[in-house]
Amino acid sequence: MTQTFSGPTVLPDPRTAPELFEGLLTRRVFAFVIDSMIMGAMVMGFSIAGFVAGFLTFGLAWLALIVVVPGSIALYYIVTLGSARRATIGMQMMDIVLTPTRDFRMDGWLALLHAVLFWVISSVSFPLTLLVALFTPRRQLLHDMIVGGLMVRKSPMIRHWQGQRTQF
Repeated sequence: MTQTFSGPTVLPDPRTAPELFEGLLTRRVFAFVIDSMIMGAMVMGFSIAGFVAGFLTFGLAWLALIVVVPGSIALYYIVTLGSARRATIGMQMMDIVLTPTRDFRMDGWLALLHAVLFWVISSVSFPLTLLVALFTPRRQLLHDMIVGGLMVRKSPMIRHWQGQRTQF
């Protein structure tokens, strides 16, 4: 999976490009709900397959069910958020994308780190991550800042970067 960094040289400013951040937190919440339903269906499917496989292997496959939930969630984030689209299915439906803010490529490992940090921070202190987003100008959550990602709306972002390239 070769993906070169094509991120911004200057991060967008919410004052000069408000369309990139319009309704971003609401879109992220709906994207999370959609992604949760998809991941739930994946976990259910893998669990049923593991349950059936357990009968065929005289119970040996049931031991693998321990890794079904975290494995399914990790697989989902690696395949979707770690792809060239840099968005999960829910994020694509809500027209948002994760953009790197540092000089690195957004790959499967970084997507997995982003997801793991989200789940860890949210489980430890859910209100803290939301409060951070309310007081940052670019509406970044805590795990976005740690990983070096910026969530923006995709369709206005494409127009924004095309305008930035023509100015230089």
